[in-house]
Amino acid sequence: MAGPGGRMMAGGAPTDRSMDFKGSSKRLLKRFAAEKTPLYVMLAASVLSVGLSVVGPKILGRATDLVFAGVVGRSMPEGTTKEQAVEGLRRTNSGLADMLSGVDFTPGHGIDFGAVGDVLLVALAVYVGAGLLMLVATRLSIRIINQIVFQLREDIQTKLSRLPLSYFDRAKRGEVLSRATNDIDNISQTMQQTMGQLINSLLTIVGVLIMMFWVSPLLALVALVTVPLSVVVASKVGKRSQPQFVQQWKVTGKLNAHIEEMYTGHTLVKVFGRQEESAKGFAEQNEALYEAGFKAQFNSGIMQPLMMFVSNLNYVLIAVVGGLRVASGSLSIGDVQAFIQYSRQFSMPLTQVASMANLVQSGIASAERIFELLDAEEQGADPAPGTGEHPEELRGSVSLEKVSFRYDPEKPLIEDLSLNVEPGHTVAIVGPTGAGKTTLVNLLMRFYDVTGGRITLDGVNVANMSRDDLRSGIGMVLQDTWLFGGSIAENIAYGASREVTREEIEEAAKAAHADRFIRTLPDGYDTVIDDEGSGVSAGEKQLITIARAFLSDPVILVLDEATSSVDTRTEVLIQKAMARLAHGRTSFVIAHRLSTIRDADVILVMENGSIVEQGTHDELLDAEGAYARLYSAQFAQAVAEVD
Repeated sequence: MAGPGGRMMAGGAPTDRSMDFKGSSKRLLKRFAAEKTPLYVMLAASVLSVGLSVVGPKILGRATDLVFAGVVGRSMPEGTTKEQAVEGLRRTNSGLADMLSGVDFTPGHGIDFGAVGDVLLVALAVYVGAGLLMLVATRLSIRIINQIVFQLREDIQTKLSRLPLSYFDRAKRGEVLSRATNDIDNISQTMQQTMGQLINSLLTIVGVLIMMFWVSPLLALVALVTVPLSVVVASKVGKRSQPQFVQQWKVTGKLNAHIEEMYTGHTLVKVFGRQEESAKGFAEQNEALYEAGFKAQFNSGIMQPLMMFVSNLNYVLIAVVGGLRVASGSLSIGDVQAFIQYSRQFSMPLTQVASMANLVQSGIASAERIFELLDAEEQGADPAPGTGEHPEELRGSVSLEKVSFRYDPEKPLIEDLSLNVEPGHTVAIVGPTGAGKTTLVNLLMRFYDVTGGRITLDGVNVANMSRDDLRSGIGMVLQDTWLFGGSIAENIAYGASREVTREEIEEAAKAAHADRFIRTLPDGYDTVIDDEGSGVSAGEKQLITIARAFLSDPVILVLDEATSSVDTRTEVLIQKAMARLAHGRTSFVIAHRLSTIRDADVILVMENGSIVEQGTHDELLDAEGAYARLYSAQFAQAVAEVD
């Protein structure tokens, strides 16, 4: 989607600098430690490849010297020696005398094509060997990088499973998805495009320097004159562009979060006529991403032309000084030719390293975001395997002993709450919004841990149980249904921790009164739905999730507004099914419609995190307290709707 003026990406002036460029770089590099063996083999192949590559110009210089010696020798009278020929040129005051004194020619002899051919074959073998070794190094590099990215994804998946519910309550889903997808892909692309080339460039710089000092120390020093200038250019440009890359990926996460929210809620956006506001918000984020992306790429993009200028300056200096050395006879033409090649080989990797700065900075900016996610505070650790407590027999007796809880340390929500629930009893929890009903269930499931007191299941403190053991005995149906792309049978079977038969799936559906509508679908239980549940109504989706909970055969059943999306007749059917399935199960029902919980064994009325009343439906009505007021208000509303 394009923003104003057809711009594809956007951004404002960044306010955030890189959090820890060096630290994030080191953490990313430490991940290569797990791939030591292939890394060492790759480095060895790269060293040998670069070594052969830098020897090549010297060999080709030898061929040039042979050709030039043949041309010079052919023009000299046969029967004389080299020294006599040079002395004759010097007597005639020829400026060629000094230059030819350094050439190994034989007067009267032309080009030795056999020797030239041998040298060229050696050069060919050297370059073929260098290419094959570089192919090996490249293949190993790709393998190492993909393994590291694979492990990063594994670490993120593991981390997401360890993060507390509070993290996802605070973070936008699109932002989390952006880190787990866009940032990981950017790291992968950065390493693929820079790792092999960076190693090759650095080795080439070292190898070429050695050869340059071997050929001519003076010319090598001339070539090094421009290195400090290259370093200054790279550092200055890098400091300007790094904050822009940090901002770019930060805004990318915000834009993804906005798109994800607007897409999942597109129906409501249209219903309430908020398309213009949605488009405006997108345009603002898109503009912000454009600006950050443009500035990051522009600032880092000027690196290459600046480095090319430095490279050309280096070339001119070497050509001038090298020409003077040839004229004085201190160097042969072949050596100068080799040195000019070396100067290009020396400046090119410097330019490549500098031009890779934008990719590296972008990758490190993404790495910072990944490590920020991996460093997020995790939920409390479970007991070590085999050390956790668990009830001798799971019956469903739940006890809350002076439980306290706060989302914000400064704002109490639940204080000194005590409750005992007998096995097989149905407990209904009612109260106004924000009273703490869902929080109470979240504490029971250990989505959050209590800040005071304790919760026990059959006499065992749930804090001493592993979360898997605790939740394996609890079935939960939420107000917001969750289905995944697959058949209806697969969605129902998701609730079972073992392989289940079609008969068991159908029995669970019958118990939830979902069997009838499922059989009316084109493919029955094999009807494929997507993650949005397209093709089935909201109430039917809820019945599928209830069937899923029944199939898990839990000891404790939690229904959090589970019947809010079904019609009155379906509510009655579900209540009857619940009555049949309640034997041996403890049930917690959070409901706003008080008519659905008349048969509950105990009704808890919560206000401001405390239980203000508890009893049966009739007892609470007779008490004429908070429950009676809630019930009267709903009854009056129902009468008004009928009228």
